[in-house]
Amino acid sequence: MLRSATSVAANYRAACRAKSTVDFISKMGTVEEEADESLFWMELLVEAGIVRPERLERLLEEADEFVAITVASINTAKRRKSR
Repeated sequence: MLRSATSVAANYRAACRAKSTVDFISKMGTVEEEADESLFWMELLVEAGIVRPERLERLLEEADEFVAITVASINTAKRRKSR
């Protein structure tokens, strides 16, 4: 979990420094994958009974929102690239 969560930040930073739209889309795809993996690990902790759901409830919501924002950013970049 720690690796995938910190990877989100590192890859987002790399995306912000992308050299082209194609590079940005690629790097943001990695951000999406790592954010979704982090979400998976949190869900697994809850489902396995290791962490009480209320302890991660807000974090799960934020992670889900972050994945949605990331996907929207990728889609916007793809639309702009195709113009």
